[in-house]
Amino acid sequence: MGWIGTGREAKDAEFLELVAGRTGHLYRSACLLTSGDTHYAEDLVQEALSRMYVLWRRSAFTGGRSRIENPAAYTHTVMVRAFLAQQRRRSSGERPTEALPEPAGQDADSSLRLTLLDALGRMPPKDRAVLVLRYWEDRSVEETADVMRVSSGAIRTRTTRALARLRTLLGESLAELAAR
Repeated sequence: MGWIGTGREAKDAEFLELVAGRTGHLYRSACLLTSGDTHYAEDLVQEALSRMYVLWRRSAFTGGRSRIENPAAYTHTVMVRAFLAQQRRRSSGERPTEALPEPAGQDADSSLRLTLLDALGRMPPKDRAVLVLRYWEDRSVEETADVMRVSSGAIRTRTTRALARLRTLLGESLAELAAR
């Protein structure tokens, strides 16, 4: 019985190491996916980590046929898939808030950041996911296609269209903010 407990403790320690090393990056990516909704981003990270813990306990990471080579990247994949699944289930894109946020100071960088977050928030979830995976996480077309379970050609098409939508949404505001 002591031998089984020791193995589980070692697995738990490895999992905690993964969590400690990747939670910040997961959270930043989740914030972009959720257009700055920090509460929803926290929920996404928690969902991804809980799903990963179940996999971890099933010994998918210790060997055998179902070994996952890169647990950190797979955790991001799980998070993006959870985001897309939840977006399909959502009946409305509206979110209740207590009060409207005050605009940030007149710092150009924060204004640019808020403008980009707002534009990302107005994009369809799959377009948002493609842009975050390709340009924030710097993933290849093939990696993005694998995460989103579509072909590489579909990712190229969606990326092109998503960038065009983003440029349309930003309009002249991006040029104004970048000029400051």
